Amino acid sequence: MVANHVSYLDPIVLGAACPRSLNFMAKDTLFSIPYLASWLKAVGVIPVKRDAADLSALKTALKNAKAGMGLALFPEGTRRTKDNAFINPEPGVGFLAAKLSLPVVPAFISGTYEAFPRGAKSIKLRKVRVRFGNQILIERGKPYHEISEMIMASIKQLQFRDGS
Repeated sequence: MVANHVSYLDPIVLGAACPRSLNFMAKDTLFSIPYLASWLKAVGVIPVKRDAADLSALKTALKNAKAGMGLALFPEGTRRTKDNAFINPEPGVGFLAAKLSLPVVPAFISGTYEAFPRGAKSIKLRKVRVRFGNQILIERGKPYHEISEMIMASIKQLQFRDGS
């Protein structure tokens, strides 16, 4: 599962909307917050070091997905800035998609930016929606950054699709 990322609410909303259990990857600094760290570990979040390629996190994600566990990724790698513009996707998403040889399901989350944007101190009640796209089969042999770009393009297309 891959989706856009604009708010700390996105993993919660995506997890609630998806019919199967998902593991997420999150920046390792979140694990330094005591009350949050124990919850993140309990729900199977994989910590990722963001300053370099984190091979340990990638291996854990690969192992979990190959064992049949759902994996959710945010290709942008971080929440968007205050202008809410899309961020270029990280190549790690392309790497995981290519190595797993599993279908990728794109999703577009809307409403979470309005409910809890970056820098907000409280949550506002807003309508949130998740639009799921069709599975994407990844061709082997493509450069990881191209796969990441293709995945991100499929997410962007869902933003304009009617219905939910």
